[in-house]
Amino acid sequence: MQEHFHFTTDPAKLQKQYAAIFCFVSAQLSLIQMYLHRRNRHLVKQEDEVVMAVHLLGKLLGFSSERAWHRFVTGNLFTNGSFLERSRYNRRCRALGFAIKWIRHELAKRGQHHAYAVVDSLPLPLCHPARMQRVKRFRGITDMGYCASKKQWYYGFKLHLQVTNQGLAMGYVVTEASCHDVKAAETVMTQIPHPYNFGCKLSLYFRTKKTLFCTFLRNIPLPLSERMC
Repeated sequence: MQEHFHFTTDPAKLQKQYAAIFCFVSAQLSLIQMYLHRRNRHLVKQEDEVVMAVHLLGKLLGFSSERAWHRFVTGNLFTNGSFLERSRYNRRCRALGFAIKWIRHELAKRGQHHAYAVVDSLPLPLCHPARMQRVKRFRGITDMGYCASKKQWYYGFKLHLQVTNQGLAMGYVVTEASCHDVKAAETVMTQIPHPYNFGCKLSLYFRTKKTLFCTFLRNIPLPLSERMC
């Protein structure tokens, strides 16, 4: 549904989003230019800043297909044919993976100035519940867990997140489905510490109350809801 002829976002808004990402990427890449040197860099068709800004914009808009996103870019952002060929673009994105991780970390550090952060988890099921006992994919890496909000078991992983009140993800960790929030809470919160963390009492205080309170300035739990009990 996200082919360029179905996409309904205002082109002017899209250009503003791209410009904002490009400015931020350019400012951050200037700090790690010494790590980006490679042979024949002066012959590239597009600068690293452009490639990374386009890649991040695609993730922001929710494109999961590299082919569909490249077709959208060449049909809407770079209509004069100046953009990279699809396979070359994908190789450049993979080569710049470490720089993208650096930028994500620098962006996440801005969340320390936000009002508060929320620590919670969500299931990442890999198959329908009816196939849990037969599935072989990732066997030995993950297992079955219980989703309290849906009141059902699932097979897959669990994503633990620390998100600020403005929607910025500061820390995350992916574990097996059976991993309790208590075990992952400290790992998530120590990646980029925030002084005020909201979350379930079970994950913020149970067993690790003293450790977390000594590590961070203050942790304010939300009241327990029925699904957290």
